[in-house]
Amino acid sequence: MDNKEKSMDSRRILGFVLLAIGIFAFGIGISSSRSVADQVSNTFIGRFTDTTTWYLLGGIAAAVFGLMLVSFGYRGKKS
Repeated sequence: MDNKEKSMDSRRILGFVLLAIGIFAFGIGISSSRSVADQVSNTFIGRFTDTTTWYLLGGIAAAVFGLMLVSFGYRGKKS
């Protein structure tokens, strides 16, 4: 395995880790959006609490970025 292949493998591993963390964070966000505090906040203010919003958006962003790393890997300069 040359240096370029090792770099590609580490990027894909990072992609799987980010994908897993993103799915986990999104799941926490979905779970907390069903809590009493978030339901009251959503009823009176019209939006979820900041923490829940960050879990949802951060989870989606991490999962998408991780999926891109897994799918496309590393496309560096050709030597």
